[in-house]
Amino acid sequence: MVAVIVACEIGFWILLGAGLATRYLLGRPKAGAALLIGTALVDVLTLIAAVIDLRRGATADWSHGLAALYLGFSVAFGPTLVRWADERFAHRFAGGPPPTKPPKYGAARARYEWILWLRAVVACAIAGALLFGAIELVGDAERTAALGGTLGALPRIVVIWGIVAATYTVWPNSPRARRPG
Repeated sequence: MVAVIVACEIGFWILLGAGLATRYLLGRPKAGAALLIGTALVDVLTLIAAVIDLRRGATADWSHGLAALYLGFSVAFGPTLVRWADERFAHRFAGGPPPTKPPKYGAARARYEWILWLRAVVACAIAGALLFGAIELVGDAERTAALGGTLGALPRIVVIWGIVAATYTVWPNSPRARRPG
């Protein structure tokens, strides 16, 4: 299962690079978009591999939980990651505008961190639904015990991410005063 996850992650980055190169270097935006859509399909392959493995009688381990986390975070953060890469590629290779950067200070930075936290909540909700689905699909508590452990980690991820976001609200960054001289 770990090999499938690694292969899918490599496939994601290959499709992302190929999609952007096709879009900007070859001047084929539709073909590039098709390759970029393929990045989402790679995530589905991870899920399919995990389901097949469990249906064949495998006992779930941490890698099956990781597959659910991978898919949840890919769905929640994938479009943002593709936009991030697209902006940088367009700027570097196609004369596009400079890429946008996240705000550094104050309320704008706090809002940015809370948006990331919301994405993490969505990612964990998706991963949780997938884990619950896998537990129900297998129907054997002994074979799916590791998935329960991954489920237990999801609230911790959300809480820790929320604490980080809260620090930007309670103690917002501010530009440092420049020293004379």
